[in-house]
This record gives sequence, structure tokens and C-alpha cells, in this order.
Amino acid sequence: MTPAIHTLSNGVRVICDPMPGLETLALSVVAGRGAACEDATRSGWSHLLEHMVFKGAGGRSAREIVETVESRGGNINAATGYERTSFQIRALADGLPLGLEILADLVLRPTLDAGDLAKEKGVVGQEIAEAADTPDDLVFDLAQGAAFAGQPHGRPILGEVSSIKPADPVSLEAWRAALYAPDRLIVSAAGAVREDQLLALAEAAFGHLPAATGAPAPPAPVFHPGKVTRARRLEQAHLVLLTPAFGARDDDYFALRLFVEMLGGGMSSRLFQEARENLGLAYAIDAWSDTYAGGGLMGVYAGCAAGDAATLAQVCGRELVSLAAGVGEAELARAKAQLKAHLFMSREQPLSRAETGAGQALLFNRLYPAAELARDIDGVGRRTSPGSGRGCWGQD
Repeated sequence: MTPAIHTLSNGVRVICDPMPGLETLALSVVAGRGAACEDATRSGWSHLLEHMVFKGAGGRSAREIVETVESRGGNINAATGYERTSFQIRALADGLPLGLEILADLVLRPTLDAGDLAKEKGVVGQEIAEAADTPDDLVFDLAQGAAFAGQPHGRPILGEVSSIKPADPVSLEAWRAALYAPDRLIVSAAGAVREDQLLALAEAAFGHLPAATGAPAPPAPVFHPGKVTRARRLEQAHLVLLTPAFGARDDDYFALRLFVEMLGGGMSSRLFQEARENLGLAYAIDAWSDTYAGGGLMGVYAGCAAGDAATLAQVCGRELVSLAAGVGEAELARAKAQLKAHLFMSREQPLSRAETGAGQALLFNRLYPAAELARDIDGVGRRTSPGSGRGCWGQD
């Protein structure tokens, strides 16, 4: 069965992606809003809310929520990003009704008890402190904050102790209603699922909600060049180098992904071969991209001896410029093979398929078959022609 997007009368969208032969399923309820919707005074509220819904929802206590799921062989998780919040359950094939009931409770009917909120602020405060005490976490927050200074995408998803302190049950409930409004909710299931059952359950769980428009879409992030450093007595120096990049909706998205793969995506990448294998400057070095609806980042991370940091930064810059100047046919072919392998391997995992379908629905209101994405990857060529539609190297 080809998965499709179904829309309930109130705007909630439902995706069913059956995977024949599986005995398990993955279910995600995804809200297309996250930390980038926050102003500075509410920084961290989306993440705090994600924590709080697990403290009690739909008449179940925190312990009853997890025990109910795990007693049926399932597990439950959640994640808050800049532009989406996701609640996930992995379960056996008969676990869909219970799974959707519990996720609907978390999203729609959290208890938000004042005593629990006070304790959870302390827990999140410890999480914030842990990130600040972990150099290879802190360096990413510092770089992100410098690149998008003064913007929602530049603030840490965890927020600050001072910004989560004012949250109370009433204000957090108002934030929940704005963040998880029907117009941005996706119910996505993959694996051992039937479309007729999922649609009926989704209608029962979410169809009663009045149509509403929630928090507005966040502004597109604007990149600002700059430098930020933090001195500490450590054994290693941790480096993050960022450049502006394309967004998830950009025609050149796959050119970006291939560029990152060739730069630092694996052991055959230029950075790994030069910085680690040839020069022995770093044990850990890689490249990545973060793409948002309206823009993105490309980055390099490396850890090295403190005395090698300046040399390693120069090597990274040199390799980035060299790659931008041109690539070989074999190098590009290898990157395409790696990217397509990642795409197809992720499609063998129910949770990845459920989350990917939700993301595509939020960004494009359509689903992309793997074969179409593979054709787009193969369509990226080597000629320099930004904005040509298939990639920054043009089309073959």
C-alpha cells in the first residue's frame, strides 16, 4: 500500500505506512512547532512542557504511563527540536489502540501539577548544568548562539534556568494549546499497521478538537558570522566551524547533503583522511548540516590537542574551500552511494519511516517515495551552478 496523507476535518493529518512482514509498529504524534516559536522570556518552555506531560496525563500518573506501555512490550519517548516536537511509541502489532490513546493523552490532557512542575524545573536545571559542564555539548550551543545571535534558533532548546522559572501550570497549559494546535499535528504510524484502523483511532482521539491555528511559524533564521571562545582547563580543544547553508525546502538541499558527505561524512571523507589519517591532528572530526524550513547551517566539529587547534582550523578551512572548487566523479559517486544507503537503511526502521513521513507532511504536505529521492540525489552533478534546481553543481 502506498502511504498517503489523510486530513481530519479539524486539520489534523494522519499518515499510515504499512511494512509487510513486521510484527511491530512505530507511532509518532508530531507537532510542527518547537523551541523556535519561543521568545526570550519563554526560552525552554517547549522542552519543559515535553518533560511535564510525562509527569501525568489522561488520569494516569507518571509511573502508570510507562508501566502501561512497557507491560505490553512497548517503549515511549519524546524529543523537542527547534521546529517540531515529537512523541513516539514503539509497540507490538496489537499496540496501536493503547499507543494512540496514551500519546493523545500526553498531547491533549497533561495534568501539569504545580508540585511536579517545581520538581521538573529542578531536573531541567540539572540538564542545563550538565550541558554547560560537557565541552563537546557546550561548543555546539556556543556556535549556534553566535551564528543566530538574538534569534530563536540561536537560543538553546533547553532554555535557561531564569527563563523557565516563571512558567506555571496555567501559562504552560496556554503554551501547550498554542504549540500542539490541530493545524500542525501529524499522527504517523509505520510497520504492522492498517490504514482503516489508524484512521478510525485518530478520528476518535483527535477528531473532536475544534479547528484552531496555533503558534505562528518561526521567522527564518539569519546567519551572522563571528567568533566565540570559552577557555577551560581541559585535555582537549573542541572546535565547531559553521557556515550558512540551504534550508529543507531549497532546491539545492541534496547538493548540500552530498557536499557534507564528501567533506566529513565518513572515513573516506576529505576531513577524515587529511586531518586524522594524514596529519594525525584529530581523533574525532566530522561534518553535518542542520536544515530548517527557512534556512540552515553546515558545520564541522573536531576535537584535538589544545596546541593543534589553530592548525586544525586551518586544515578544515582549506578542505572546505578546496571541495567547493571542484569534486571528482568517483568522489561524488561515492557520496551518492552513501547518501542513498542511509536513505534506504532508514526506511527499514518503522520509527524512522513514521518520523520522516511526519516531517515531509509538515514541510511539503506530501510524501516522497524513496525512488524519487534517489533520483534527486543522482541528479546532482559536478558543474558549478547555484540554484539550478538539482544542486549547487548543476545537473548532469
